[in-house]
Amino acid sequence: MTPSSLIDVADTLLSVHTGRPRQANLKRAVSTIYLAMLHAMGRSNANSLVGTTGADRSEAAWLQMYRSIEHGLAKAQCENTAVMSRFPAEIQIFAANFVELQKKRVKADYDPSSRFRLADVQQWLEIAKLDIARLEGMPMKHRRAFAVWVTTRKRG
Repeated sequence: MTPSSLIDVADTLLSVHTGRPRQANLKRAVSTIYLAMLHAMGRSNANSLVGTTGADRSEAAWLQMYRSIEHGLAKAQCENTAVMSRFPAEIQIFAANFVELQKKRVKADYDPSSRFRLADVQQWLEIAKLDIARLEGMPMKHRRAFAVWVTTRKRG
């Protein structure tokens, strides 16, 4: 599963119905958009710390790094403005939107009274596409630093 395949699924959920989409489709799209961001972060983390396809890498280590993101820790680290301000603007924007989409995903998945508008979900879809492309285009040293930051707790 790739971030782009998740983006495609979200796009399909938004275009399945002619006219006004059902809230279930909008909510699933929000959740899927967040998952695309999460998988983009996981892929970036694993590729930058373990190696890309074809590299002399351990597949088990790559998968461990890919799956190492704890939603709460990643959110907290992305909200730490003192540290995040040291990253390039593209990573700061990715992090801020990751946090916002995580909040929206929680509402979509766990608040039965939440309502979403098609235009807002379409906007978040476009934002996620752009953020994922920006993250993938960042220099390796920044991606490595971000990977370490979002997957580990600072010690003493």
